Amino acid sequence: MPVISTNTAANVALNYLNNNSSLESGQLAKLASGSRITQASDDAAGLAIGTQLQASTTVYQQDETNVQQGSAILQTTDGALAQISNILQRMMALATEAASGQITNTQRTQDIGTEYSQLSSQITTIVDSTRYAGVQLLSGSFLSNVKFLVGTTSADTIGVSLSALTLTSLGLTGSVGTAAQALHSITAINSAINIVTKQRAQVGAYESRFNFSLQDIQTNVQNTQAATSVIMDADVAQVKSALSATDVRTQASVAALTQASQLPQELLKLLQS
Repeated sequence: MPVISTNTAANVALNYLNNNSSLESGQLAKLASGSRITQASDDAAGLAIGTQLQASTTVYQQDETNVQQGSAILQTTDGALAQISNILQRMMALATEAASGQITNTQRTQDIGTEYSQLSSQITTIVDSTRYAGVQLLSGSFLSNVKFLVGTTSADTIGVSLSALTLTSLGLTGSVGTAAQALHSITAINSAINIVTKQRAQVGAYESRFNFSLQDIQTNVQNTQAATSVIMDADVAQVKSALSATDVRTQASVAALTQASQLPQELLKLLQS
């Protein structure tokens, strides 16, 4: 029924224009942000899951840093142990020389003993000076029971436990002043080499575990980011296609509203005739 007091057609056209314009704005926001969910109403469940996955990714990325720091600590420790092993081999050579009968006690004390003593002191220096971020690695309690978080729960840890090293724990308290003392030192040095070698083997085993853990974490980061992308990221081609269709409807709504706005004027022409 044509009337001039209420332009129903214009109201309908305006309603469709508002709906299409709102839809078009949302699609433009998705294209601009690259996100499928720009507000909670877009997908409340997807937003909750996606946020949890993003949090997991953040944790895994920090885990990656934790593992890399753990590997660096172990590499520093192994480097120091390698130097101590080299020193022990030199001390073994000196003790073997001192144990031989053609060497006098004076030579043992003044010549061989001097270097032997200096090497013993160097082991102590290495033990005391091997640090990571100011923390002693060989002589302190840091590596006796430290846990590195490598997962998303408090139970996902790698524990490292290494015994502290000192000249006493290595059994290097003797000298080479006499042939008998030199023979005793040879036995002690052999024992010390075994201790250091065993400790290096432990460090190597921990390093291997850290390396595999790092690979696993990197895989988790990749997979979690992929899962997050499926939920949170906008399909640009799909959104662009929908935007094109919405844009056509918006233009049609504008044209219909323009036409409907002219309807009362057309009706007035009936009164003028």
